Amino acid sequence: MGAVMAQDSVPSRQSLDDAWWTGPMLANSAETLPQGHILVEPYFYDVTSKGSDAFGSRAYVLYGLTDRLTVGLIPIIGYNRVSNGPNSSGIGLGDQILQAQYRLTRFHEGSWLPTLAVQLQETLPTGRYDRLARASDGMGGGAWATTLGLNAQSYFWMPNGRLLRVRLNLTRTFNGDADVTGASVYGTAPGFRGTARPGDAFYIGTSAEYSLTRRWVLALDLFRSYGAATRVDGSTDPVDALPVPTHLQAGPSDVYGYAPAVEYNFSANLGVLLGARVIVGGHNATHSVTPAIAINYVH
Repeated sequence: MGAVMAQDSVPSRQSLDDAWWTGPMLANSAETLPQGHILVEPYFYDVTSKGSDAFGSRAYVLYGLTDRLTVGLIPIIGYNRVSNGPNSSGIGLGDQILQAQYRLTRFHEGSWLPTLAVQLQETLPTGRYDRLARASDGMGGGAWATTLGLNAQSYFWMPNGRLLRVRLNLTRTFNGDADVTGASVYGTAPGFRGTARPGDAFYIGTSAEYSLTRRWVLALDLFRSYGAATRVDGSTDPVDALPVPTHLQAGPSDVYGYAPAVEYNFSANLGVLLGARVIVGGHNATHSVTPAIAINYVH
């Protein structure tokens, strides 16, 4: 009788099929889509900092080219509202992103090996960044950028038998140069002509998602990013005066924060997320809170 009671007290272990996920707010999945399937996940957010709101939308539109290779794009739009100057003249394009991800391994229950994938992103300088009549119209950086990343994902069972999904992202971004004319996002003035050299960047992020029920998930991201110094060199041509050599530099940045979120899944293929990214500190970092809502659909 005692042995039977002991067995009954052991919590049942949640199966992988029983857990539905939308995904955390920040960390990318290491999985790839099955061949011929698509994923659409738009995010709508407001980067709220002292004196400004940067409203935006960032959507992941991905397609399973093969079972191991997923390709797609990330269209970005935005609108800036500021308290000490004119708002954006309208909704503008940000820098658009092309993405490819190749899966190396896949997690299997009973194995220590996580799902691993390599990711390649190419940022296209489509956002307006110079010749700005309004500083709030700046939506891009003007430079091509290549990001290489390694994504990992694994599952753990908690003492109560519920699933915990964990992700890790490591990325390195290599930025090209941007030709700059006039007032720009780099702090140059009208009459400037020159080149901006954005510093390369490194990012590490991790997330944990707890399957509270089949439909409800609690998520938390932790992240840190580092950006090397950005240099701007050129000359400013004042009216009725000789050009003046101009050299600007923004020091390196070191930013860290967290992003709690709640996920609700209508089915295995459709879910919504409500969360907020909070930048709490770092060097040359602007403290901000970014509430966001996302919809994840897989077909």
